[in-house]
Amino acid sequence: MPIWPLLATLAVQTLATMALYSMPTLAPEVARDLKVNGALVGGFVATAYGTGIVSALLSPGLIRRHGGVRATQAVLLAAAGMLAIAASSFGISGLACAAIVLGSGYGAAAPASTHLLVPHTPRAMFNLVMSLRQIGVPLGGVFAALLLPPLVPILGWRGSLLAELVPVFLLIASMEVPRRKWDADHDPSVRPWGRTLLQPFLLLRDRRLLRLSLSCFIYSGLQLSFVAFMTVHLTTLVGFDLIRAGQMLAIYQIAGSVSRPVWGWIADRYLTPIRTLGVLGVGMAVAAALAGQFGSDWSTGEISAVVLLAGCTAGGYTGVAYAEYASLGGTRRTEATGLGTALMFSGGLLIPPSFGASVTFLGGFGETYRTVAVLALASAILMWWRPARD
Repeated sequence: MPIWPLLATLAVQTLATMALYSMPTLAPEVARDLKVNGALVGGFVATAYGTGIVSALLSPGLIRRHGGVRATQAVLLAAAGMLAIAASSFGISGLACAAIVLGSGYGAAAPASTHLLVPHTPRAMFNLVMSLRQIGVPLGGVFAALLLPPLVPILGWRGSLLAELVPVFLLIASMEVPRRKWDADHDPSVRPWGRTLLQPFLLLRDRRLLRLSLSCFIYSGLQLSFVAFMTVHLTTLVGFDLIRAGQMLAIYQIAGSVSRPVWGWIADRYLTPIRTLGVLGVGMAVAAALAGQFGSDWSTGEISAVVLLAGCTAGGYTGVAYAEYASLGGTRRTEATGLGTALMFSGGLLIPPSFGASVTFLGGFGETYRTVAVLALASAILMWWRPARD
C-alpha cells in the first residue's frame, strides 16, 4: 500500500472539494449578507465544474511538464485563490470569479493524483487504492458541512472561508518535501499547450475507453441527480419533513463513501473493473426504478433501503472508474484520467438539469426515474459487452 502518496493525494482531494462545497454550505449566510438570491449562490458548484472540464483536459500536458506534485500544489493554490476571492467579494460577479479560479485547478486533481499513485501502487491493489483516494470527494463535503457552520457565529462567513487557507497552505508546503523524488519523471521539454485540449478525445478511438466514457457520463449524471432531487422528492411526494429527508441524503452520502473502497477491493480480487462497473449500473437502475415508485405508503425502512442501494452504487462507482481509465490509458494514463474527469463532470452538469426539466414537463418523478433507470441499465450492458480490441 503506497501510504504516503495515497495520504497526500487524499488530502489534496479533500481540501479542494471542501473549498468547492464551502459556498453551498454557507449559501444562506452569503445570500443574506450580499442581498442576492440564494439560488444564484448555488450556481457556484456548476460554474466550478464547468471550468473544471477545461482544466481536466488541459492538465495532462502540464503534469508531464512540471510533475504531479507541482500539479497538486496548483490545485491547492486555485482553492486558496477561490477562498480569498470569495471572502473579499461583495456580489455575484466576485463569487463567479472565485468559482472560475477554483475550477481552473480542480479538474486537474484526479489526473495529477493518478499520475502520482500509479508508479507506487501494486497492480493487485490498484482499484482499492484509487477508490480510497476518491473518498476525498465526499469527505470534503462532510468537512464543509460539519466544520464551517459552527465557525460562522465566531468568524462570520468570510472568516470561515479564510480559516480554510491554513490547512491548504500547510499542505502546499508539506508537498514540497517529496516533490523532487515524486516528480523525478517530469519532462521540461513537453509543450503543455497547443492541441492539448483536444488530445484526450483521441483516446476514444479505443472502443473500450469509449464504452467506459459513455457509461460513466450516465453514471455521473445519475449520481448527482439523486443528490440534487432527493430531498425535494421525499418532502413533496412522500411527505417527509426536511429533517427526515436530510437524513436520507446523509445515508446516501455515507453509503457512497464507505462503499468506494469495498468496490475497489472487489474489482481487484473477484471481478474485473468493467464487470464491477456493470454490476454497479444494474444496482443504479434498480434503485432509480424503485425511487420512481416512492409514495406516502412507503415506510421509512423501505425508503432507507432504496437510498442505501443508490448510495452504494451511484455514489460508489468513481474509484473503480478512475482506476479503469488509468489502466486502459496505459502510458497515456494521465490523459485518460483527464478525459474521464471531463466526461464525468459533463454528465454531472448536463443530466441533473435535464432530469429537473423532465420532472416539470411530465408533472412527476416516476417517469423520469424510470427513464434514467433504463439509461443506467443500458450503460451496465455496455460495460459487459466485449468489443474486439483495437
